[in-house]
Amino acid sequence: MELERKNGEWIKSGSCDLGLRRIKVRKESVDEEEEPLSPMARMFQQPESNVYIIAMLGFKSPIDPHFLKANLVYTFLKHSRFSSVQVADEKNGGEVKWVKTKVDLDNHVKIPMVDQHMASPDQFVEDYIANLTNTHISTSIPMWDVHILNLKTCDAESTLVIRVHHSLGDGTSLMSFLISCCRKTSEPDALPSFPAAKKSRPDAGWFWKCWPVLLLAWNTLVDIWMCVATTYFLKDTQTPLKAPSRAVAFTSRRIMRRTFCVDDVKLVKNATNTTVNDVVLAITQAGLSRYLNRKYGKGTGDGESWENNLPNSIRLTATLFINLRSSPGIYAIAKMVKKHSQTEWGNKIGYVLYPFKIALKDNPLDYIRDAKATMDRKKATLEAQFRLFMAKVFVRFYPTKLATFPLATMWFSNVAGPQEEISLFGNQVTFIAPSLYGQPVALTIHIISYEKKISMVLSVDENIIPDPYQLCDDFEEALKLIKKTIVAEGLIKK
Repeated sequence: MELERKNGEWIKSGSCDLGLRRIKVRKESVDEEEEPLSPMARMFQQPESNVYIIAMLGFKSPIDPHFLKANLVYTFLKHSRFSSVQVADEKNGGEVKWVKTKVDLDNHVKIPMVDQHMASPDQFVEDYIANLTNTHISTSIPMWDVHILNLKTCDAESTLVIRVHHSLGDGTSLMSFLISCCRKTSEPDALPSFPAAKKSRPDAGWFWKCWPVLLLAWNTLVDIWMCVATTYFLKDTQTPLKAPSRAVAFTSRRIMRRTFCVDDVKLVKNATNTTVNDVVLAITQAGLSRYLNRKYGKGTGDGESWENNLPNSIRLTATLFINLRSSPGIYAIAKMVKKHSQTEWGNKIGYVLYPFKIALKDNPLDYIRDAKATMDRKKATLEAQFRLFMAKVFVRFYPTKLATFPLATMWFSNVAGPQEEISLFGNQVTFIAPSLYGQPVALTIHIISYEKKISMVLSVDENIIPDPYQLCDDFEEALKLIKKTIVAEGLIKK
């Protein structure tokens, strides 16, 4: 069911027993808030990529539903995306626009009844979210909701599940907005802080000024060719991790997380002179290699000595999402809801195809070297900007044949979180875990940092990957082996 504009009014259309019903929207609000969906937002609306963002937050205290609702009025509802519906304008070729509407919080705040004495509360929360991925939010209301689970788990007294359709904004937008609703636990009036972006070094000499430009141009041309090749004939290997078709976008997801100590990741980063992103990509590559090797055969020994069962030349790529904003960071609510502000709300993302080199390495540090070399190469290209440009072209000139995401094996995203403990509406947060469902891949990995922890959040189709906990174990073991090798080679002090 969709909304359409006829004779200057917005009406609800579609197959419905009641036929057409008028939606009460103030005309002045419509004119003020009419804004077309961005190209990336349109891509996230396609049947094979009808994507929802799921954010799970754990708290140290139970959630008061009435107090939460009262705060949502002054935070979520102040932002136009959380108080607007998506409307098709028939006078403008069916272009979908944002239209302000009245929000009934009872349609958006869900409080399921739970047994406080159940045997496995952690499993209940996981199953609840898995069942949630089978459902969608009606397009007749703003496409977001929150679910309050006042149930004690292993690391929280309660859990808040926030579900938002991806067309409202990307992970950076939504994370920034959510964190802007929070405050430092140590300073209740202060906004949380994110890691500062590193400044590039000044170039010295004409050659070092020209060479990056030439390299950027060459890499971009190569990546444009690869974009065409992967669309039409260069496909990923059909491994136990890859969905056989885009129909996987319509299946439910099991969402789980594995947490690492940020000090361990930084230890590897400092010892190898790389970045945190390089390290988590290396952990992912090593973990995927271990998992697939087990799938293709049997590991031997204690997990460090393996018989190599991997086929030669496995091609496994990830759609790696890139934030294209010029002003990363978080801002106060008043600044975020202001039109044309520097916060750059929306789906301001592009993406690149990141090739994971699936292999068993004699030296685990080779995974770090591979990740750094590949990521350095991806930083020296305009592939992400080109793919965003192509999405705009398709939306502008071929609205009935929108661009779709490449059929890679997996999706991957890395979002920086707060560096210190935070509280949301006065309730201290114990963990943050974002994920997705509705994507046309069987495996999606989100990396997020919070305080002294880094979480790897997996969204998997259990029909394709029936043992996701084993995959989590392989990621954890990969970090241990890399850290152990660094200590053994004397790159750091024990």
